[in-house]
Amino acid sequence: MALTRDEVLHVARLARIGLSEADIEKFQQQLSTIIEHFDVLRRIDTTGGEPTTHTLDLTGVMEPDEPRPSLTPEEVLANAPLAHEGYLRVRAVLDE
Repeated sequence: MALTRDEVLHVARLARIGLSEADIEKFQQQLSTIIEHFDVLRRIDTTGGEPTTHTLDLTGVMEPDEPRPSLTPEEVLANAPLAHEGYLRVRAVLDE
């Protein structure tokens, strides 16, 4: 199904973009090719296929939210480049 010049201009108007004459011809061909691909997909028999929400079977991808031991404050501060009175010290990022 080839798009007409008017249909390409209509799409451009909806997208609020201006097209030159060369753009109109180029997009007329490109958009027509895209629509032809959709026509091919539309002709595929999908009866009997199970609907999917994802192309891969993703089961159990999330770990349970369970408490577990973490670092002590001293261990955290030992890895910090700067610490002051038991807190992490960082460079100021906002001027007051």
